[in-house]
Amino acid sequence: MSRFLSLTLFLLSMLPGPAMGEGPQIDVPEAAQAAAATVDRFFAALSVGDLDRAGAELDPDVIILESGGAEHSAAEYLGGHAKGDAEFLKTAQQKPGHRTARVGGDFAWVASESELVVQQDGKPVTIESAETMVLRSTAAGWKIVHIHWSSRVRK
Repeated sequence: MSRFLSLTLFLLSMLPGPAMGEGPQIDVPEAAQAAAATVDRFFAALSVGDLDRAGAELDPDVIILESGGAEHSAAEYLGGHAKGDAEFLKTAQQKPGHRTARVGGDFAWVASESELVVQQDGKPVTIESAETMVLRSTAAGWKIVHIHWSSRVRK
């Protein structure tokens, strides 16, 4: 079976979890904890504007999809869109929600839901966020090879 087909089948094994309002559920088995820790380090670094540290968690050929757009490398993301993401996250309050992670061979995926609260025109606005990160195991540890971010304003 090709690597692509294996990865595709692996990703399709993810089942949707309960809605955010039911309280966070964490389903990260021991085998996936190191991959999830990589995701957490990436987010923590991005949240404080440390793009060098955030970039250390990315594979050079990472593909990042968000809002119909794409960055096709770590350099492209870190040289552009990452700066805006970091500025946004510095002002946001994050409330983690559900998280599920799995490992299969040299790949892992981490699916996370969260709420971000930001101020807009002096009023709090809640943004529901969902992300999927695919990671590959390397000699240097887990590296993020794909990110997909999706969000919407709660009404």
